[in-house]
Amino acid sequence: MLATSNPPNLAQTDLIDSFAHFLNVDVASGDASDDTIKNYACQTKKYFQWCDCEGIAPIKATRDDIKKYRRWLIEVKQYKPATIAFKLIVVRRLYTAAVERGLITINPAIGVSPPSECRDPAERITYLEQPEVPHLLSAIPTDLSVASLRDRLLVAIMMLEGCRTVEMHRLDIKDIIRRGKNVGLRVKGKRSLRIVPLTVDLVKLLELYLEARLHCKEELTPDTPMLISVARNNRGHRLTRRSIQRIVDKYLNATDLKHTPGRTLSAHSLRHTAGTLALRTGSDLRQVQDLLGHADPRTTAIYAHVGDRWKNNPALRFGVPLF
Repeated sequence: MLATSNPPNLAQTDLIDSFAHFLNVDVASGDASDDTIKNYACQTKKYFQWCDCEGIAPIKATRDDIKKYRRWLIEVKQYKPATIAFKLIVVRRLYTAAVERGLITINPAIGVSPPSECRDPAERITYLEQPEVPHLLSAIPTDLSVASLRDRLLVAIMMLEGCRTVEMHRLDIKDIIRRGKNVGLRVKGKRSLRIVPLTVDLVKLLELYLEARLHCKEELTPDTPMLISVARNNRGHRLTRRSIQRIVDKYLNATDLKHTPGRTLSAHSLRHTAGTLALRTGSDLRQVQDLLGHADPRTTAIYAHVGDRWKNNPALRFGVPLF
């Protein structure tokens, strides 16, 4: 249930209830993840808190009120345009739900756009250079313990196959797909399912990891999580997304790759590494698009030039002497 700092009146309760229904039925065509629903609910709660501070009843908010909220996000909170865009989307959907329920007649957030973002689309792409890939893997212990095998499998799949943190978090044993000698993983992305093919070495690593878990007397059923915690107080439970990020950061820090001049790497950088290096080493754009699960090939195309803009700078071919 969404909530505000002050007890909501009846009209606001109806607004909260209509949005809760919308989140469960309409977002992502009724198949929104728990994380998405929680995020939408959290953003709505923050909007309600702002309304409370401004003395605005959310059910009676006007277009000017939404613009005032946007100004607050820009000037007071100093959020980036992409963050503001998401927060405004949530508010607009809040009132879309209210219109559909007949609580209001006009959506006050319609037409209130976020500030434009002047940004190089490749700026957000951070990745490992090819020699850094084995260097990162070298930091992971090579013993056959569940923890070491899990970490190596996790980092390798994300870095070589481009899986997202959330996709790794969601994997179950039943998501291992076998087609003769070929083995892959069925991963659920943002809007679709796809099969990620595993290399021969990744398959061997996966089998070693599962054997280690069986050796520890663990029962592996179809619904058993693929990646589990080995912490004493949480052993056997599914790794959280935050835990996955911490594992990756541990090895990035251990190899001094986390922070370098002009670059800060994260768990998502491993996905960027897969896309960038795949295109750089000759893979077809369509193949990489399928591997990463991009709906739009233009998203994949960013990887094609992100690391090569200096090497392939057309000005280098002009042959104009300056000295």
